[in-house]
Amino acid sequence: MVLWHNVKKSRVNPLLEVNPNPKPSTQNQEQRTNNNKMTYRRFGKTDLPLSVFSLGTMRCLSGLSQFEQVVQTAVSGGINHLETARGYGKSEVYLGETLSRLSLRRDHLYITTKLPPTPDAATMEGWIEESLQRLQLDYIDGLALHGINTWEHLEWVTRPEGCRKALEGAIASKKIHHLGFSTHAPLEVILAAIETDLFEFINLHYYYFFQHNEPALTLAAEKDMGVFIISPADKGGQLYNPPNPLKQLCSPLTPLEFNYRFLLADPRITTLSMGAATPEELSTPLQLANRTQPLDETEKAVMERLEGRMMEQLQGDHCRQCYQCLPCPEVINIPEVLRLRNLAVSYEMQGFGEYRYGMFENAGHWFWGRKGSRCTECGDCLPRCPENLDIPRLLQDTHQRLNGKPRRRLWDT
Repeated sequence: MVLWHNVKKSRVNPLLEVNPNPKPSTQNQEQRTNNNKMTYRRFGKTDLPLSVFSLGTMRCLSGLSQFEQVVQTAVSGGINHLETARGYGKSEVYLGETLSRLSLRRDHLYITTKLPPTPDAATMEGWIEESLQRLQLDYIDGLALHGINTWEHLEWVTRPEGCRKALEGAIASKKIHHLGFSTHAPLEVILAAIETDLFEFINLHYYYFFQHNEPALTLAAEKDMGVFIISPADKGGQLYNPPNPLKQLCSPLTPLEFNYRFLLADPRITTLSMGAATPEELSTPLQLANRTQPLDETEKAVMERLEGRMMEQLQGDHCRQCYQCLPCPEVINIPEVLRLRNLAVSYEMQGFGEYRYGMFENAGHWFWGRKGSRCTECGDCLPRCPENLDIPRLLQDTHQRLNGKPRRRLWDT
């Protein structure tokens, strides 16, 4: 096996040597290079200076040639953080081949891969070795436990004889430099995982249209953890294909630009994932990579229009996402069901609503909860709702609006 870090500098494509290796001294300090087109932020206590956009490699799997084109475009644009996972099909293999074939500088790039939590240390140890072989690396900058989504997953990680033993061994032998986790869990599980102080970074779902995880963002910042936002273009609302009402409300920005700016303006956030399938999909984020200043008046006006439109359209049916309706005896994820209704009614985000609603009962712990049609009208949630919503009626209405074909995750891990 040829280890990537041993590639000779003389083979490096000079067009790809665009990233420095700065180490800002404070969490919010930023540095810009590449003709001021890319901003770099300190990734929390890891001290890694990551570009504010990262390349996620889950979707660019149509072939090695196109994978290479996407990586080369990203790196040429100043992106210095590439993310993959054991569960992303051929992604680790493609990335390893690409790193070797393009002769990219090891000291200019940071590689993160993700492995699922497991109760067995030997299994984790084997997975780490397999990832290193696929990536053709002798160390991984960041390893994220892929999906600490339940209390059981967290217990596997925290007990000394579980996968934690293998992780500690890999860190001690410098095969892993920094440990983090990704999560699709309920907020209370996320907060508990952060409080363990076992992790240096977190991969988190948080967007303009889903702000429930803000307390996790706050706690991670207090713990000086790096914050990596998962899929702001897709899970953030399928904003690459927005409905016309949403376009009009966000003008003169596009909805995708607005969501990126909402996140980039938050200094607690280090980097945003881009799951590009083609080089062209990198265009919008790369144009925004130096726009990390606070929201300006135009952008604040967009936010005010969005909030006003939701209040106007929903009126007395507005679920404000307090989560006090949980737990539900039928295990319906009431707040998420009603969030999707909020978006469909307010902004005609029907396609996104159908996409996410179709994952209920089909994605396991990656997207927990049952569909609104499971409501038995027991009334258990009603006295807990501060808005006095007719929750059973709204659950049924959401089901009628959004129930389409069942959906599964792209990769089941």
